[in-house]
Amino acid sequence: MEQITHYQVQELVMQLPVAKLLLAYNLLLELVDDQKSDTPSSVQVDFMRLSLDDRKRILAQQAEQMVAHYGQTATERQEWQAGDFTNESESR
Repeated sequence: MEQITHYQVQELVMQLPVAKLLLAYNLLLELVDDQKSDTPSSVQVDFMRLSLDDRKRILAQQAEQMVAHYGQTATERQEWQAGDFTNESESR
């Protein structure tokens, strides 16, 4: 990976609309805090550091797992999700 300079990052930040500055600031602040602390960074930050292809692959795997899970528990879910709906204000 090529070396990125502070100047390049600053140039990108200067191009951001004002509405996005807080988001950029919080991201940079979290990255600095992660570097300062000995604790590993959050799972979300680690995920975002992966390449787009890796993230897509992981999300596709998770989607497949959830399809299988919901398929296996369909009857169970239908039993507890198909209850009667009542209007509490009418019963008073």
